[in-house]
Amino acid sequence: MNYIIWLILSSLFFATGEFLSKKFALNPSVVLIILIVIAYSISVLLWLPAIMQRNQLSITGTMWSVLSLLITVLLGILIFSEKLSAAGLAGIFAAFIAIILLSLE
Repeated sequence: MNYIIWLILSSLFFATGEFLSKKFALNPSVVLIILIVIAYSISVLLWLPAIMQRNQLSITGTMWSVLSLLITVLLGILIFSEKLSAAGLAGIFAAFIAIILLSLE
């Protein structure tokens, strides 16, 4: 599998951990803590094949950070009805551009 697929999967599990963290903040429970730890752990395990394939921490790490940020922001907007300012929207657009530029060889 291509390293970008691993990064996307890792980012999705990280965002799941973020989603569960927000749920925990709204209604704390031990079950949510366990699910959060599992989601973040899977995220880390899915990161490992990506860094092994690309073997460039500066690029791979930045791509993972931007993907995770984008997915987390989308969760906040779509599921929790959070609002973004114009500057926030510009930042999201810049993040998309960053992913495209970083993925070029």
